[in-house]
Amino acid sequence: MPPSAAGDQAAVRQMLREVLVGREDPDSFFAMCVSVLGHQETRSQFLAIIKPLSTANIRLHSVLSALYQQYFSKPEDDELELALALSLLEMKDNPMPTPNQSPLQPEVTDDPSSVLLSSKPKSQGKTCTQPQDVPCRGKSALPVQSSSKSKENLPETKTHKAMHVESADHQSLGTSQALRVPVSSASFSVPNATSKSDQTMQEGDVNPSEKPRRPKSRRQRRKAAAQQIVGLARSPSAPPPVLLWFRRDLRLCDNPALIRSLELGAPVIPVFIWCPEEEEGPGVTVAMGGACKYWLHQALSCFCASLEQIGSRLVFLKAGGEGNERRSSLHTLKTLAKETGAQTVLANALYEPWLKERDDVVLSALQKEGVDCEMFHSYCLRDPFSVSTEGVGLRGIGSVSHFMSCCRQNPGPAIGVPLDPPVSLPSPAFWPQGVAMDSIDLARMPRRKDGTIIDWAANIRKSWDFSEDGAHARLEAFLHDGVYRYEKESGRADAPNTSSLSPYLHFGQLSPRWLLWDAKGARCRPPKFQRKLAWRDLAYWQLTLFPDLPWESLRPPYKALRWSTNRSHLKAWQKGKTGYPLVDAAMRQLWLTGWMNNYMRHVVASFLIAYLHLPWQEGYRWFQDTLVDADVAIDAMMWQNGGMCGLDHWNFVMHPIDAAMTCDPYGSYVRKWCPELADLPDELIHKPWACPASMLRRAGVAFGQTYPERIVTDLEERRSKSLQDVALVRKQFQQYVDKRSGCDLVPLPKRLVSKTLGLSHRDGAVVTEGKEFLLPVITRMEFKHQLEDPDADAASNPYNAVLKGYVSRKRDETIAFLNERDFTASVMYEGAQRQERLERDRRRMEGLPPAPSPRGRARRTPTAKDKFSIVPGGAIASTN
Repeated sequence: MPPSAAGDQAAVRQMLREVLVGREDPDSFFAMCVSVLGHQETRSQFLAIIKPLSTANIRLHSVLSALYQQYFSKPEDDELELALALSLLEMKDNPMPTPNQSPLQPEVTDDPSSVLLSSKPKSQGKTCTQPQDVPCRGKSALPVQSSSKSKENLPETKTHKAMHVESADHQSLGTSQALRVPVSSASFSVPNATSKSDQTMQEGDVNPSEKPRRPKSRRQRRKAAAQQIVGLARSPSAPPPVLLWFRRDLRLCDNPALIRSLELGAPVIPVFIWCPEEEEGPGVTVAMGGACKYWLHQALSCFCASLEQIGSRLVFLKAGGEGNERRSSLHTLKTLAKETGAQTVLANALYEPWLKERDDVVLSALQKEGVDCEMFHSYCLRDPFSVSTEGVGLRGIGSVSHFMSCCRQNPGPAIGVPLDPPVSLPSPAFWPQGVAMDSIDLARMPRRKDGTIIDWAANIRKSWDFSEDGAHARLEAFLHDGVYRYEKESGRADAPNTSSLSPYLHFGQLSPRWLLWDAKGARCRPPKFQRKLAWRDLAYWQLTLFPDLPWESLRPPYKALRWSTNRSHLKAWQKGKTGYPLVDAAMRQLWLTGWMNNYMRHVVASFLIAYLHLPWQEGYRWFQDTLVDADVAIDAMMWQNGGMCGLDHWNFVMHPIDAAMTCDPYGSYVRKWCPELADLPDELIHKPWACPASMLRRAGVAFGQTYPERIVTDLEERRSKSLQDVALVRKQFQQYVDKRSGCDLVPLPKRLVSKTLGLSHRDGAVVTEGKEFLLPVITRMEFKHQLEDPDADAASNPYNAVLKGYVSRKRDETIAFLNERDFTASVMYEGAQRQERLERDRRRMEGLPPAPSPRGRARRTPTAKDKFSIVPGGAIASTN
């Protein structure tokens, strides 16, 4: 073969690879073949060139074969004119790369039919680097040569790869007929759901007389391309459609079920089924509170817009109901499958026990009906049902360190590389009829008697961007700023040092795998931030082991704890009217925005349990109703641990006053959410009852009027009472206390008992006479110390878990000085008032007119910087 012919063959094969990954369409490829190889060579060699596609990508092979037959069935003059026009258009718009400058930059594998692609995240220009041992793999029909060039050689107009090949209509020059060919999706192999593909943007119809202007910004190119993308119409011979069942995976990025639906090469029907009875779960789980439902409503609205941009739509269906008309999700899916002729249902798995049970029933029933049903793992980094304690044991169970050791010892399937979003979805020939999104009542607002609507979610709506793009934008902002302060200052409430990504993770608008890769790619890699994802997986593992985690204490003795029944205290805590500024600010932020950072959640939980003696279940249910990221597994685990009855014990108790110096040292957080205290100085804003009376008057603070009185004042005494209550129940149920270590014993679930009986001796496990398997769990030293003498005063306990924060001697001295000065000033002021009163009474008794106001009396002139110089009228002070 002459060298020129070999070069032409290499160029053609390079172009074919571009078609496989979606960078070019079949029309341009065929026109380029005619231009490069010539008319006769194309007629004789084209079918041989595309022959490997008959096994690697049958649909693309059929499209190219149809182009070949259509072209060479025309008269000679017409086909030469068409080939010349298309080749000129292609060569002018996209110059052919040389074999040494490959725009794709593949890597070589042992399999000649495999092309390794480098991945690039979706939005905001964030680069997600892949390790060499976890490449993205996409099918190709031809072997390719490796290139050592970097990605900088990529043409600017082709920065994205595609999971789906779009059809584009190219208008020919000098002909009156446009060449239009339906194009199917490119087939990709995704082993273990770890591959990651890039996306391409088509330019639509191009005017051949001038070169199109393309925006330089990647964001602009994506926006312009999204406006031109349309769904692919279903041909009469197309396979039956695929039902893509969305639940809590409302995203296009890194969605394994969505990518799998493209691999099947069939029309895709996205559906969302709302069944309140199935979502709520058993007992008093409160899985979907009001704030969560509102977020879901807004997220679904944004996701509908995202699907429309890729030529698809979301079909809403409502299940549930009452009596004979009650329909389950299974019944709804069966009806929809019969209506559309679908033979495949795809979804991403959920791990709440009641939803897992529902999905197992759905999978089994659909398969009996002849409908294939597949569930994909993506909601957690690790499938909680696959976590094993083999080789690690059970000692320390409940801690994140033990959980991470289990994952390292038994790694299971690789986490893999995130998947990029598709650029289009094949549309069905007809769409099933659904219901309006508003009819499923996710964002129902109450009405007053006069008919007006109470828009309780107005502040939530103003505080969040509910879209998938909003999730990526918030992640980018955090990785560029807050992540560098996260390790040491994530507890600060007065600065945005946390990511605020929890609601996006909960509703699947951001996958944990995508978050992990971006966090690893950041220059500053705080292990504390990545550890949060391990805590999330640990919570779901505990929920799968203990399905009653949301309402029943895991430690049997603690079920008998004596809790307070003071509903007024609970109401004050819920509304942010406890009289403790830090607690009130956090609870008001929760009520108005549906969120607070993790440190503040610990503060309010400690106050409810340790100082108000209210049961942890009350706090859990309130969080589930008011948090936009309300997660049954995470909230239940946290409240159980805070309530002293979970697998782990909090080794701290947040003091509502002193710990404020850690998270809000300058009072900015309190001033934002408790504006009635804004004029108090930094040293006293967390302890307003210690302020002098004159300072309270100047600041306009009147306890019981402008700011509530403290609902409890004896914090240390109430904290001691909590310790004594725990010690008392431990003494009453000594069979659940290990006599050797003093640790609490917890019955293990059957799933762990069957796997760990051989480890009982090493882990210190105890088997009771009733064959109950008990294991020692983490227990705080405070409780171990009071095991022998539960009536002892807690003040004598050498182990104190109360977190004092930055206790400042200077602050205490400032308070003492201000009180002393205020006492002196008050005595002088009262003396002057007494003299004026006596003089006024004397003149009245003698019938004299009132004394005129003294002129030249020294008076204090208010200034803008002296905010304490103005005394509000009618202010009532109290030094409670």
